[in-house]
Amino acid sequence: MTKWPGSLFSLLLAAFALTAHAAPDGAAAASIVQKNNCLSCHAVDSQVVGPAYREIAKKYRGDATAPDKLFAKVRNGGAFVWGEVPMPPNPGISDADLHTVIAWILAGAPDH
Repeated sequence: MTKWPGSLFSLLLAAFALTAHAAPDGAAAASIVQKNNCLSCHAVDSQVVGPAYREIAKKYRGDATAPDKLFAKVRNGGAFVWGEVPMPPNPGISDADLHTVIAWILAGAPDH
């Protein structure tokens, strides 16, 4: 097993922490939601058919399982969390794009 010098190990841990918690790319997320027609039902700060992205962020704040829950809900569809209108499944959005959008939403859908 390789032994890492303490300062190098600390530097690597710090770099990982910064990367793991980097702010989501708002411009990329905006492009993805536009391209995938998400804005037909959602807006950043007001309810359309579905909840506002910022309301979703509030609901799931502090929930470590939120990214997985939202990934499954967008991919497979869902109902009765935000009202009577069901969310249809969205199988066409790539996993990478979906992860980008979810990170952006959970960060509060910051302006791009």
